[in-house]
Amino acid sequence: MTPHTRKSYMDVGEVFFWTATINDWKPLLSDDTCKQIIIDSLLYLKERKLIHILAYVIMPNHIHLIWKLNDYNSKELPSSSFTKFTGH
Repeated sequence: MTPHTRKSYMDVGEVFFWTATINDWKPLLSDDTCKQIIIDSLLYLKERKLIHILAYVIMPNHIHLIWKLNDYNSKELPSSSFTKFTGH
């Protein structure tokens, strides 16, 4: 049996379990409007075929995704585009 190593970076073509946490665990995602921003951003990346979403859960102070990054969004990974857009 080979030991598994944990990668601390994502790359195109692989499936990842990914978590994003709000600073200081503030419950900013309790509001449905904020949840919709997350969903809209994921849909945008999906429609452009940059990601494939296998599963997600949105909680009041963080989100979990199981996704595959299919291609770069210009010069950055879709995960970077997602965090940049939703962070603003």
